[in-house]
Parts: sequence; C-alpha cells; structure tokens
Amino acid sequence: MRIVLVPALLVSLAAAGCAGGSDASGDGRTEVVAAFFPLAEAARVVGGPDVDVTDLTPPGVEPHELELTPDQVDRILDADVAIVLGGGFQPAVEDVADDRDGPTVVVLDALELDTDDPHVWLDPTTMARIAEVVADALDGDATDFVAELERLDGSYERALASCESDVVVSAHAAFGHLLGRYGLREESVSGLVPETEPDPARLDELARLVEREAVTTVFSEPLLPPRVADTLARETGAEISTLDPLESDPGTSYVEAMAGNLERLVEGLRCGA
Repeated sequence: MRIVLVPALLVSLAAAGCAGGSDASGDGRTEVVAAFFPLAEAARVVGGPDVDVTDLTPPGVEPHELELTPDQVDRILDADVAIVLGGGFQPAVEDVADDRDGPTVVVLDALELDTDDPHVWLDPTTMARIAEVVADALDGDATDFVAELERLDGSYERALASCESDVVVSAHAAFGHLLGRYGLREESVSGLVPETEPDPARLDELARLVEREAVTTVFSEPLLPPRVADTLARETGAEISTLDPLESDPGTSYVEAMAGNLERLVEGLRCGA
C-alpha cells in the first residue's frame, strides 16, 4: 500500500512513533530507504543517529537508469520508512514502494509540487522544504539544516546578482529550478532525461546560441560523457566546466556540493566582475 504523506499526516506519523515503533534494523534505530542522494542526505541529516539510511542509488549511477537488486527490493519492502521523489522519476523504485505496507514519503506529493521538471532539490529553498517533510516523517529536527540551506540560498542570491551572461548551456535540463530562482535561464542539449546520442540539430542550434549570446562556458556533468561539451567547445571556442545535479552521491555533503556548483557558475557566467 502506498501512503502519500501530506503535512498533516506527517505529524500524525511522528506522534504515532515512527522512530519508536517498528525497527527493521534490529538495533533500535529507524530503518529508512531513500531513492537517491538528496533524499538520503535529508534523512541522514535531520534524522541523526536515530536513523539508519540506505541510499538506493549507488555513487556513479544515474538514478533514471537504476535497476534494483533483489536485496534492494527487500530493503524497500521491509524498511520502517521509504522516501521517494515521485512523478515517475525512478519508476523501478516507485513501483516497489507502491507495494509497501509501511509509510512512504512521496516528496513531490507531500510538497504539493506539480511540475514537469523533477529536479526540485537543486533549489535550496525547496531542499529546505524537503528536509522539513522528512524530519516530520522521522520525528527528527530540520532546524539546523534549514538554517544552513537558507545561508546557501543567500550566497547564491548575492553571487549571481550581477553576471555578464544569464544563459547556462547544460548537458541536460536538470537546472531549471535552481537557475530560475536566481533569474537565470537554461539551454540544454538533452531534455529532462539525458539522451545517449544528442540531436545534431540541437547541437547546431546551441552552437549558434553560444556565439550569439557570447557564452564563454558550456557545462557538462560528472555522470555524463564529456563528448557533447567537447563538441560545442570545439565549434564555438567556449570553455568546459561542470555542474553536478546531485542525482548520485557526490562524495561530499549537499551544501558543499552546491557551493561548488555556485563557484563554477560564478566563473562561467562572469559574475561580480
């Protein structure tokens, strides 16, 4: 059974003892499975030592392409709480979560976000809302994390307030929520899901845009082949940088990874000069 936890129900869940009820881990902690890095990060930070969090998407794996092992299926079904994004972002995970008897946090539904672009976690203010939803589900505390995310949001606002360019040319359309918050726009090679082979017509269109808009940097991603950015760079003379959509564990915290993204945006868009 799938349970969509809206805020009122989240409070009821915490009061009923999500953290103090069933214990799949057997060590007194709440066993949580999270679909991919941002959700796992939120659970670890706001749940603290009382939760044992499993990130279902291994480092270096595109979450769209995740194929569950039998052990992962069992973990999803047996965990005290499951956290998924929803919206069909990871169908394999969401299909199994639908068969759970325990509570499942469906983030997009809990936040009442109706969007075609699922990459909502890249906006620090939305990540703060995710943290609060997860904290309610786990009877945790999001106060410190939310304050950290508010400071991160302030850093983005100040650093991106004055840039020579307002166009981010990206490998795939992952950064719309992030860039839109700070008055920037994204032009991507692929759509919301990275394509194996980019459309040559789209590459030509972007090459013309790079020259017309005086774009000096093309942004690739850690998990995608660099050939698309390489092609645009060769044709236009643009430099190559990297933005991380944080769809897989970056090896550091969310805030640190987002701070790295900000540094590269400032340099690539020539901000504050």
